[in-house]
Amino acid sequence: MHPFTLEARHIAITGAGGGIGSEAARIASALGARISATDLHAPALDGVTGRGHQTAALDVTDQAAVEAWLDSLGEFDALIDCAAICPFTDWENQGWNQEAEQLFRVNLVGPLNLVRAAMPRMKARKKGRIALVGSIAGRIGGVRASAHYAMSKGGIHAFVHWASRRMAPHCTINAVAPGPVDTPMTQGEEFDPDNFPMERMAAAAEIAGPLVFLVSPAASYINGAVLDINGAMHFS
Repeated sequence: MHPFTLEARHIAITGAGGGIGSEAARIASALGARISATDLHAPALDGVTGRGHQTAALDVTDQAAVEAWLDSLGEFDALIDCAAICPFTDWENQGWNQEAEQLFRVNLVGPLNLVRAAMPRMKARKKGRIALVGSIAGRIGGVRASAHYAMSKGGIHAFVHWASRRMAPHCTINAVAPGPVDTPMTQGEEFDPDNFPMERMAAAAEIAGPLVFLVSPAASYINGAVLDINGAMHFS
């Protein structure tokens, strides 16, 4: 098999209604994968072509629902988790504690649920790839990120390191750590292009492409990595 093809691969994608998730579905489909996509509400999968794709609504914070969804897929080769929230709020705001609890459930409990469910299925088949989404906020506190978001993404990075040795030798787990990305999540926030070495934010496809790479045959010996994709804003 060519290392940059996903022919005959079944890829599960969460958060597929968002900017990065929808682009990951489109790119993986273009490379030949069959896509099973979810979001809190079933995503439209605009621009995804090919046969056999399916969508479903899924709350990743519900462990039983995650287990049932993966059971419904049968055999799958990879999981890309893009489900996340990013409120740009100060911890002095009223209601921030409740907001933080919800953010931790989506951004931390969600990936934990997914990996807990996917890992034994993949290890039983002795094959599988998982890719998560971290952030520059987990490296340096972010550009405009709030405390709860930075904390959650730092947790993703640590979790990838922890889980990678448990996925080995036949399965892998990695993540990307983007800088600010031009998606609906960042709309309405003031990002100064002069603060970016590339003089712009990343496009969603520029993050989705590396995510898809991490579940491709070409990434077979990458395990436990957090790939920085921030246009030279930070080096780790």
